[in-house]
Amino acid sequence: MIRVLLVDDQPLIRSGFRALLDIEDDIEVVAEAGDGAAGVAAAREHLPDVALVDIRMPVLDGIETTRRIAADPELSGVHVVVLTNYGMDKYVYDALRVGAAGFLVKDVHPEDFLHAVRVAARGDALLAPSITRRLIDRYVTEPSDPGPVSGLDELTNREREAVALAARGLTNDEIATRMVVSPSTAKTHINRAMTKLHARDRAQLVIRAYESGLVTPRNR
Repeated sequence: MIRVLLVDDQPLIRSGFRALLDIEDDIEVVAEAGDGAAGVAAAREHLPDVALVDIRMPVLDGIETTRRIAADPELSGVHVVVLTNYGMDKYVYDALRVGAAGFLVKDVHPEDFLHAVRVAARGDALLAPSITRRLIDRYVTEPSDPGPVSGLDELTNREREAVALAARGLTNDEIATRMVVSPSTAKTHINRAMTKLHARDRAQLVIRAYESGLVTPRNR
């Protein structure tokens, strides 16, 4: 059973998502929250598999909510999917940077919404690497101070190569082909790089690759 937390300040939006989720045999909505602070508290209480978090909310916005969930070791199994009305904007980029597994636009088709919840619950990449790259290309050059990326010096040459290819939008199978290794070896390189760079998922790994200077938009 996939356990879902809904965090949105609009009751009608929460009700609509809940209605879609409740009719599925393998999904259970375990809690709802109307602001980010209540959402973080609900995540700690209920330990959902997936937290659907609105970007713009009172008390704590979706970015800070995501940051707090991602920073809590006890919530390492919670996959945050941010919800937005605006598509690929800077709020989405910032949410991915602090640990969101992906994002959904609120007018998504019901079948795509349900598929996204299941994908996120499995821990798979919800956001296509090519979309992540476009977000980064748009916003990574803006003035910001994300801080140094720890663990960069620990990457092997092959792990650096794998991360650079992931940042260009290649899948694990495509990375394996380019590196002339098996898909499982490519996946191992990516997973080890995620561990060393303290990235919760592939989207965050790609963002850290850009922000560390390992990859730049102009050489993708």
